[in-house]
Amino acid sequence: MAARKKKPLEDGRKVVVQNRRARYEFEFIETFEAGIVLRGSEVKSIRAGHVSLAEAYARVTDGEVWLIGAHIAEYDDASLLNHEPRRRRKLLLNRSEIRRIQRKVKQSGLTLVPVDLYFNERGRAKVTLALARGKKSFDKREAIKKRDAERESRRYGG
Repeated sequence: MAARKKKPLEDGRKVVVQNRRARYEFEFIETFEAGIVLRGSEVKSIRAGHVSLAEAYARVTDGEVWLIGAHIAEYDDASLLNHEPRRRRKLLLNRSEIRRIQRKVKQSGLTLVPVDLYFNERGRAKVTLALARGKKSFDKREAIKKRDAERESRRYGG
C-alpha cells in the first residue's frame, strides 16, 4: 500500500471546515483557540471532512464552554461505537479565558461563534471561537458591495 501524501500545513494548521456564514452574519471582536473533546469515531469523521459548523454556536454553562449544534457525521466503519452527530461537545479553554468570555457575553450581549475547525501540527482537533456582534442589514449590504467591487477589480486587472 502506497503512503498517502499529506497536505502541507499553513502555519501548522490543517483547516478542515470554516464557518463562512458566520463571517457574513457577525462582526468578530476577539478570537480564542479551544481544544475540543471528541470520541474516536468523531475524529475519524472530521479527518474525512464530514463536519458542518453552519448552525453551531458555543455557550458557557457552569464554568465550562460547550459547542452546540455542530454536525459531525457518523463514521461508517464505527458500527456500534458510533456517536450522535449533533451532541454537545465540551471545549477546552483556560479558566481565565472562560471567565473573560462569560463576562463579555453577559455585559455586551455578544455571541460566541465557532469560526473554523482544524488540526494543529500535533494532530489535535481545535476550534477557533470568536466573540461576535451581529451585523445589521445595512452592514451586510456594504460587505456585499465591497466584495463585488474587489471581484470586479481582480477580473479586469485594476
